[in-house]
Amino acid sequence: MTHQILAGTAASVSELKRNPMATVAAGEGFPVAILNRNEPAFYCIPAKAYEALLDRIEDLELNAIADARAGQPVTKVTLDEL
Repeated sequence: MTHQILAGTAASVSELKRNPMATVAAGEGFPVAILNRNEPAFYCIPAKAYEALLDRIEDLELNAIADARAGQPVTKVTLDEL
């Protein structure tokens, strides 16, 4: 059975156990597919990549809210009214 690996770098669970930081570093800032018996078990990503992913998801959610509100009427106020 074939499996799609969604990362440019792959490592075995044994390699991850042996040297976790070197395994993450092998991805050079990108996700590393961790294989168990030649099947992808999970993806290991550096903290910066994970934070960027969460920021991107948040941006997409905020854009969806803004798009949903785009057709609503605008109420103008001045700073003194606030």
